[in-house]
Amino acid sequence: MSFRSRFKDSFCLTSLMLIASSITACNGGQELKSQVSIDGAAVGFPISLAVAEEYGRAKPEAKVSVASSGTGGGFSKFCNGDIDIAGASRTIRDEEIKKCQSKKIDFVELPVALDGIAVIANRQNNFAKCLTIKELSKIWSAKSDGKILTWNQVNPKFPNQKLKLYAPASDTGTFDYMTQAVTGKAKNGRTDYTPSHNQNLLVQGVSGDASALGYVGISYYIQNQEKLNLVAVESPTGKCQKPVPVDNVIKNIYTPLSRPLFLYVSKKSLDTKPAVKEFVDFYLDNSWKWVDSVGYVALPDEAYVRVKQKFAIGETGTKFKKAKPGEPITNFI
Repeated sequence: MSFRSRFKDSFCLTSLMLIASSITACNGGQELKSQVSIDGAAVGFPISLAVAEEYGRAKPEAKVSVASSGTGGGFSKFCNGDIDIAGASRTIRDEEIKKCQSKKIDFVELPVALDGIAVIANRQNNFAKCLTIKELSKIWSAKSDGKILTWNQVNPKFPNQKLKLYAPASDTGTFDYMTQAVTGKAKNGRTDYTPSHNQNLLVQGVSGDASALGYVGISYYIQNQEKLNLVAVESPTGKCQKPVPVDNVIKNIYTPLSRPLFLYVSKKSLDTKPAVKEFVDFYLDNSWKWVDSVGYVALPDEAYVRVKQKFAIGETGTKFKKAKPGEPITNFI
């Protein structure tokens, strides 16, 4: 069975995948120091899982756990000191930084891949072929809550059909990024939609409802493209673009719905647990091998070099807080 099939079949929001050997109750400080824990975004989870599996083969004694409870859930555990690494599909928020500071947790911010948010429609939809940012804002903005309920309200050329929406839950990085990208304001999304932390469930919802629209990370579209229509998004230059082929993401053509994916690494863990530094070094050296195969986009070569330099010197804090959706990643490393 392929890695992708195993990921798709076994994905569970609350479970931990234990790599190489199970993490058991701590018998001493040395055992704690050999453990590495990652939790966070569903988007990017397949990369971390693939890297951890390969690391476990290279280091049979390794004890690395990889979980996916969403970007918000991962940051909550990270800033509470419960995990070593948070996986994120958005930058860390001010309130999360304050929580980390209250626990004396500094972090190293590492972009590790790129993703394109795929806007998806049902296969029977033959009219929503390209949506403008203005139309997407009308669909997803908080002020549309309970008001924009049919397709022809989005565009009078569209049919008078019920608009059924599926999207990641409001505490996910994908929801935050999409909301900011199309409405210009974070946390400005409507609430009357079907949410899920499991993006495979969103795919099922859209593929099973002729009037549905949703959005997911690019890997979830690629895995299910025979069930879905991929909707193009009008770029700032007025051209309809899609995140497939993935070169549109790496070349920043699919704008503004292309974004970086991150690891946030605890500086305390790096200073006290050699296994964490060793694992992250392995991650940065090897993750590019699996990025494409699990449906994401590798960073430009220049970005990988800068990220490794950033990690080597242990630079803490965030540089991506001021980044706007669609800006080149190398501007902020």
